[in-house]
Amino acid sequence: MRNSLLICLLASAPIFTGCGRETHREAVALCQVLEKNQPNYNTANGMERDLVASTRGWTETIMTAGAGKGAELTQNAAVAKELAKSADLISTSLGELRKTIYDQDIQKEELQTVRTTINAQISKRQKFLSEIRVVLLETADQFDGLAQSRAYKGDTYPAGIDKLSHMLQSYHSPEDAVRQAIESLKSDYGIKGSTGRV
Repeated sequence: MRNSLLICLLASAPIFTGCGRETHREAVALCQVLEKNQPNYNTANGMERDLVASTRGWTETIMTAGAGKGAELTQNAAVAKELAKSADLISTSLGELRKTIYDQDIQKEELQTVRTTINAQISKRQKFLSEIRVVLLETADQFDGLAQSRAYKGDTYPAGIDKLSHMLQSYHSPEDAVRQAIESLKSDYGIKGSTGRV
């Protein structure tokens, strides 16, 4: 009986070792992808913070001083469109990273969880960027509408400005999910650098 149990354990050992090697291989591959794309991710983070700061400053100025008249209205519409373009650019960059991570061939559940966590955070940010882009474009149209209105006296501003201000008040800078994942993978799987050495 004891010999049979020992034989079973010995027979199972290569399977466990193989599973461990496969998990390590997938962890290394995911870590490499994250490290390769980390500079672009960091750039997107910085651009997002700049976008929020610029939009916040712009809306605060308008809420204090008004939307202006004539050329000022046209300029504010142009600013809104430019900020919307920036939001779209950032979202596209994040989307490319999300697709790259999603396309990784990962079978191990614990590594799928790492991937899911990163992609969920990126999706959340893309949703915010999409929402702010929509409101910015609506606000640009509202500025154009004021410029064409004979009833406008220069003492109000588009409703979109209040909506943007509210959105930005609840904004929090994104966590660095990629850096956190890289550190976790290296710690959990004994990865040194991006070579996969233990």
